[in-house]
Amino acid sequence: MKKSLRLLWEAIRGDEDRDYTSLSINKALFLLSVPMVIEMLFESTFALVDAFFVAKYVGINGMATVGLTESVLTIIYSLAWGLSTAATAIISRRIGEKNPEDASKTLNQIINISLILGIAIAIPGYFFSADILRLMGGSEELIKEGVIYTQIQFLSSPIIILLFTLGGALRGAGNASTAMNAMIVANLINILIDTILIPFLHFGVEGAAIATLIGRSVGVGIQMNAFLSGKINLKLQLNKLVWEAKLVMDILRLTAGGAGQFIIQSASWVFLTRILSDFGSEIVAGYTIAIRIIVFTILPSWGLANAASTLVGQNLGAQQPERAEKSAWRAGLFNMLFLGIVAIFFFIYAENLVMYFNDNVHVVRTATMCLKILCGGYIFFGFGMVMSQAINGAGDTLTPTVINIICFWIMEIPLAYYLAKVQKWNEDGVFWSIVISESFLALLAILYFRTGRWKKNIV
Repeated sequence: MKKSLRLLWEAIRGDEDRDYTSLSINKALFLLSVPMVIEMLFESTFALVDAFFVAKYVGINGMATVGLTESVLTIIYSLAWGLSTAATAIISRRIGEKNPEDASKTLNQIINISLILGIAIAIPGYFFSADILRLMGGSEELIKEGVIYTQIQFLSSPIIILLFTLGGALRGAGNASTAMNAMIVANLINILIDTILIPFLHFGVEGAAIATLIGRSVGVGIQMNAFLSGKINLKLQLNKLVWEAKLVMDILRLTAGGAGQFIIQSASWVFLTRILSDFGSEIVAGYTIAIRIIVFTILPSWGLANAASTLVGQNLGAQQPERAEKSAWRAGLFNMLFLGIVAIFFFIYAENLVMYFNDNVHVVRTATMCLKILCGGYIFFGFGMVMSQAINGAGDTLTPTVINIICFWIMEIPLAYYLAKVQKWNEDGVFWSIVISESFLALLAILYFRTGRWKKNIV
């Protein structure tokens, strides 16, 4: 027990000089995945905290403004995710090659691209915020009350992108605990300022935007300070922030794949929700509750998947392709075991979990059935996400993108419609389409991974 606690503390505390290509694979996975899980948990609380304060103290128009704005900000999150994937893939490879100089050059270009993209989105987003809300179906009253919130969120685009991309750079370099600390502090500041601005100073919905902007800005400041401190193996050289066209093109190539994967998955969930909406608001509410529960159980799995991505990149850089492959298979096995246990727990206690959120009979029935059906694919989910991230970590973001298109757009959406509408399975048909398509995704990712072609990818 004491040994386990010491290892947990070591993972949280972090060690900037640790070489993950020489540690035991199990230990490397643990030390990388723990801070990644915590980081993602806190990242997911940004929107949750803002929604809580706005719903409790502002009102319906405020909540609608948050919802409409967040749906548009998906574009920013997609770009940020894609850039983060590229940062992790390239920097992990350079760190594995024991080439910190080129890793630093990559970091410089990641910052350049993040700022340019952020500013390119922020300026038109700010000036056309009212039109965007109107286009999304917002009433004139809502626009009058909430346009400042949307303007602030668009102005924060460079900060949002930097928070993601610098975190990806830190993870690629093996400094996951630093990325975690930045996210924790950012969230605590967000909560503190939300508490001051909204309930006490009555700032309204724009108070949530101000709190988020300040919190994320502090998080970026912590990340930048880590790069400038000279204490970690990835350094920012401000005097070398010059534009390097070839490196920029390599980063953008990987970014396109990472962003594409995020957009493909997000779009598929929108279509599934649209199909479910034909069966009533109670069905949609039940589905939403089930997905919220699933997201929190998936977080540890994403931690393992991201750890596998970093290890694959670093080991390929260190000319240890077999160790890279072994790391991915080991992470997939651990993920399968973890989600298998979660699946059993959900199958037994699904209804009890759901009733903490809502006691409406139809909502409970829908959410419970959704959880039980999705449990059937949990083992496949575990392997699928690890294999996809491992391939991304090797610098091959095109293959997971193609697999996502096949499984989510060509298979999942038509299958959901067919089972729900044609076969009259109703909402259960949508749930089964998720299980089938996700399982097929895992199969395709595993088959491609076994070919070993990803080992030859050059970044």
